[in-house]
Amino acid sequence: MQIEIDSGSGFCFGVTTAIRKAEEELAEGKTLYCLGDIVHNGMECERLRKMGLITINHDEMSRLHGVKVLLRAHGEPPETYALAQRNKIEIIDATCPVVLQLQRRIKQKFDSNPDAQIVIFGKPGHAEVLGLVGQTNGRAIVVANLDDVKTLDFNRDIYLYSQTTKSLDEFHRIIDYISAHISPDATFKSFDTICRQVANRMPNVSAFARRHDLILFVCGRKSSNGRVLFNECKSVNPNSRLIEGPDEIDPSWLEGIETVGICGATSTPKWLMEQCRDKIQDGQ
Repeated sequence: MQIEIDSGSGFCFGVTTAIRKAEEELAEGKTLYCLGDIVHNGMECERLRKMGLITINHDEMSRLHGVKVLLRAHGEPPETYALAQRNKIEIIDATCPVVLQLQRRIKQKFDSNPDAQIVIFGKPGHAEVLGLVGQTNGRAIVVANLDDVKTLDFNRDIYLYSQTTKSLDEFHRIIDYISAHISPDATFKSFDTICRQVANRMPNVSAFARRHDLILFVCGRKSSNGRVLFNECKSVNPNSRLIEGPDEIDPSWLEGIETVGICGATSTPKWLMEQCRDKIQDGQ
């Protein structure tokens, strides 16, 4: 049986940077808090927890004073920085540069045109989306799908942005719908803010999934990007399985299989995909 790990899978630049910053601090034996899971992968979070990383939520952060807190790649709203200042908390800012640029663009648009509808295509409640909505004093409208888009006011200006890890195809469908329905008296502008490191994985993972009899897609079930990529695998190769780690591999999946492809999300560590490969090899 041949087993191939997709060379294009694994942590994106933003996640790699956040984890490196955490490891550097922890290596010096310092106490480090992280606001929210550093990455949507339980096994990687557990690895860092064993190194000493303490994951906290916003309520817990509000009770801390004079400590170090890491902000993960997803980014945070302005209130988080204000809280840190009040509580004399040192921020280690690992916000992804792509997200940071998007936050600035949304803030500039809101400040210059506060009456327009700032619309964000994204997953409601997702950390990145909360950080983006925070740039508009909570006034941005989040749309998760085409049905949400239909509730917009097409007689008012619309400026459309996207969470960095969303599907390009879906984003373009939303653009087409708004373009077809916007009033001639209103302005509509869309800004393609989808991270290319993520978007380019779609065609790559699709081609990878076609090459194998069985696809094991390794990712945490919280991962938004993982869900999008797994659905892409499944659409071209129905024999695709979503697993969080090697323990979920069912030996019956491997019967009569000649080639196995192992791939993952931007939140999947390489070491975890390698463990899945080793589990299959050990069972042969």
